Amino acid sequence: MVSLPPGVQYLVRNLPTLVAPPAGVLVLAKLASNHSEGLAEILGQSEALDIPRWLIITLTALSLPVTFAVKVGYKEWKDHRDAAARNAVLPPRVKDRLPGGVGLLISSLKNFAAGYPGEQFTNWFKETGGAQFINFRVLYEDRFITTEPDHIKAILATQFDGFEKGPVFHEQVKVALGDGVFNSDGEMWKFHRAMTRPFFSKDRISHFDIFDRHAVDALDQLSARLKEGHPVDIQDLASRFTMDSATEFLFAKNVHSLGAGLPYPFYVANSSPEARAYAEEAQKHPANQFANAFDLTQRQLSLRGRKGLHWPLSEFWVDRVKEYMVIIGGFIDPILEAALARNQGKEKLRQGEKDREVDDNESLLDHLIHYTDDPKVLRDETLNILLAGRDTTANSITYAIYMLAQNPDVLQRLRQEVLEKDMKDMKTGYSVFLMHRRKDLWGPDADKFDPDRFLDERVKTYLTPNPFIFLPFNAGPRICLGQQFAYHETSFFLIRFLQRFANIKHVRDAQPPASRPPPEWKQEPGTKGTDDIRIKSYLTMSAMGGCWVTMDEVASAE
Repeated sequence: MVSLPPGVQYLVRNLPTLVAPPAGVLVLAKLASNHSEGLAEILGQSEALDIPRWLIITLTALSLPVTFAVKVGYKEWKDHRDAAARNAVLPPRVKDRLPGGVGLLISSLKNFAAGYPGEQFTNWFKETGGAQFINFRVLYEDRFITTEPDHIKAILATQFDGFEKGPVFHEQVKVALGDGVFNSDGEMWKFHRAMTRPFFSKDRISHFDIFDRHAVDALDQLSARLKEGHPVDIQDLASRFTMDSATEFLFAKNVHSLGAGLPYPFYVANSSPEARAYAEEAQKHPANQFANAFDLTQRQLSLRGRKGLHWPLSEFWVDRVKEYMVIIGGFIDPILEAALARNQGKEKLRQGEKDREVDDNESLLDHLIHYTDDPKVLRDETLNILLAGRDTTANSITYAIYMLAQNPDVLQRLRQEVLEKDMKDMKTGYSVFLMHRRKDLWGPDADKFDPDRFLDERVKTYLTPNPFIFLPFNAGPRICLGQQFAYHETSFFLIRFLQRFANIKHVRDAQPPASRPPPEWKQEPGTKGTDDIRIKSYLTMSAMGGCWVTMDEVASAE
């Protein structure tokens, strides 16, 4: 069945709202014309009532905006009435010089294209008197953002059933994530969680042989490129490592993205035959095509999120995500078909049976097929889990190595710890973005890189009394099932990396010029003024143009 373009679907859904006001005016005008003599008699006029055509046209044209204004006004009145009835206070609304929050939308899109992530929210918090819970209207749609731990605790845990992803979010991302665990509510969400949970047992995620093989491959390629005299994009390397590890662990199918090789810095690409040859071959590699298509998919989905309920108007005739999903489907579908073929005829779980024992040699996809052989359900969950298993961990590795390059004293201490201790004896901690930079929650040095805050007395001062200020893996019923898998994969790679390399240096000149922070940012406070990489924030947060570094390979005897 051919689906309608997003804009046409939007008009069809809103057709009654759009048609009813002008249609109502025309119907009333027709009724008045048919009963003009009776109306004239009621009004005490001797002649039949004649409504001028210009008046009908004017009233018809005005009916839609007038009806819309009445609806907006009624909603505001109702919100204030309901808040008063509950003895509640509405969050402050960000002021806008343009009607309906058009100016705020423009500001948000400009920030997305060229600004610092989250900066517009920080500015809006200040404009509303330092509130940490605000309402910013976009095209007359009320939208809220909070960095209050108690609010987040309610959303994720204590009042979980009252907060859903909802139909607007589902509509924005369904073409990419379908009804997978990240885009479902209610019984469908419970189904996805129930069938996935048994796979992520403690025993399974503690098997490091997969990580080890791919880490050795990645670090060997890193060593070879450094010997050529070129810096390496550690984000690209980490993405390939996590892609190969995730696909083998989750789907029993290593896609060999490391086999495509590593990219050269932008200034080498046009001058080196090796770099040109790599670029030509790399474009054809399925794993590279998938990674590029999924990055563009995330970008488009993030743009939809900023445009809110009315995003289809910006993709009126063409769903821009669908063209990328063709490439992604070409990558995922063969993995799914192979798993279905090798599991054909296996017994499904009986109704009401939720958990099963997972075999040691079984992949996640093999495990899921015991619950369902519906290709759509399996495809949705495959893509959802692959997103979680690849991008987030790769980004964590990237930022960890970047921050170690920026803080050589921490790098030296961590290398010493890696060389002296077993992985199980080591301690970790890292942050997400807005809430984790609040000085009233984390102390006056909240925007500084300082891993000791998770090791010294500050843990008891800030984190222990209020654990909901640190949420890299969510919390409550939606807490990440792969949390320990991610910790193990990230820690394992960093340990192998630090056992082999020292003296990491970020090479700013290797960053493509468009991905470097503008010079004027150096005057800004906090990490905006100190970062030498530029962050892009889509569904996940990564380094624009990669993160290019050099380092020294240490003697194996060390």
